[in-house]
Amino acid sequence: MNASEISNSFEQRKQLTLMPPDILAAHQLKRLNQLFTKILPDNDFYRRHCEQANLPSDFQFGSLEEITKLPFTFKDQLASQSGHGNFAENLTFDRSQYCRFHRTSGTQGKPLVVLDTAEDWQWWINTWQFVLDSADIQSSDTLLMAFSFGPFIGFWSAFDAAVARGALCIPSGGLSTLSRIELIQSSDANVIFCTPSYALHLAEVATENQITVGNLSIEKIIVAGEPGGSIPEIKNQIETIWQAKVYDHAGASEVGPWGFADPAARGMYINEAEFIAEFLSIEHSGPAGEGELSELVLTNLGRYGSPIIRYRTGDLVRPTWNDDQDCQFVLLTGGVLGRADDMMIVRGVNIFPSSIEQILRSFPEVVEYRMTAVKDGQMDQLMIEIEDRLEKPDRVVKELQVRLGLRVDVTCVPIGSLPRFDLKGKRFIDKR
Repeated sequence: MNASEISNSFEQRKQLTLMPPDILAAHQLKRLNQLFTKILPDNDFYRRHCEQANLPSDFQFGSLEEITKLPFTFKDQLASQSGHGNFAENLTFDRSQYCRFHRTSGTQGKPLVVLDTAEDWQWWINTWQFVLDSADIQSSDTLLMAFSFGPFIGFWSAFDAAVARGALCIPSGGLSTLSRIELIQSSDANVIFCTPSYALHLAEVATENQITVGNLSIEKIIVAGEPGGSIPEIKNQIETIWQAKVYDHAGASEVGPWGFADPAARGMYINEAEFIAEFLSIEHSGPAGEGELSELVLTNLGRYGSPIIRYRTGDLVRPTWNDDQDCQFVLLTGGVLGRADDMMIVRGVNIFPSSIEQILRSFPEVVEYRMTAVKDGQMDQLMIEIEDRLEKPDRVVKELQVRLGLRVDVTCVPIGSLPRFDLKGKRFIDKR
């Protein structure tokens, strides 16, 4: 089947995931040229990028490799506010054509305002269907959205995508954690959308109120916003407590919903029907090889009002190509492993917060934790606080030393003293 003839039914989406590399490349190239035809010369941001690369404003690509002629896009460029007031710089149309207003979470600097047209928002909904497919969400399911529904895009798009699929969707913005648990009980919801942190916090609050979440109606938990959904220790902890299956996915306000769960729980697939992915090696800053630690670079193909081309996401991943007959998209083993700007070098050892979390979550008695990075002269140093029911930090110190080859200071703090999070957890405090 010609890729351009494939629409948004389940079977047609499945065909997209099975495209051989040459058909996929042709599909992406056609979409990329359609994108440029749609946005240029009206999009000042990318018109300037073309000028910087000495490309004409009506440029059309002859191959996907030619995308490297364009410079990268960085988040601070989008927030420069030279022409669009408080809104992201990459807008194509006049403000009157936009109907959706969202902001990034602000976990990496100042929040960025992104806008979408009605057509863009439909692209979000259609692209989200790959995520819902991966979790086998049906019209008969009842979904609880455990989010605040503020300006952070969070699960606004998930809500509309699930409604479009015919599922019963329950918003829970403004409710306390206990009220959300009671709403699960009264509604018999069988699916939760939340962050990995909040799935654990829901269970913690339930236990404090003599409620066993494993006995509730929840069968599936769809998570995002943190690496936890693809970290085996965290995923297993959530699944054990809830007696439910965890499905990871990934997206960003400025990019779109780009990743969906691997059924074999090895990580996430990039939706290459809607995104072009590039991988920059952390070691040498060139194209990364199979399984190499790299920074993910994304280009979205159907969001004309707020396009992103060669966007340096800052997400660290390990790509694997065409390893599975069930999906030909690139697989990110272990999902998103961390953030490039969070990497520390402690006494010569490269450390990422997600690596620490993976170890801490292997201790079921560790309820919550916080990491603080500081500078000691020219060296990075790391301190960890844990809420530990056993109050035995030495065993955690020993495990960190065995698995990381590094001794880290670990101290116990009272249970309940560390922050809890409804959205993305902020457990890493960088004071370097």
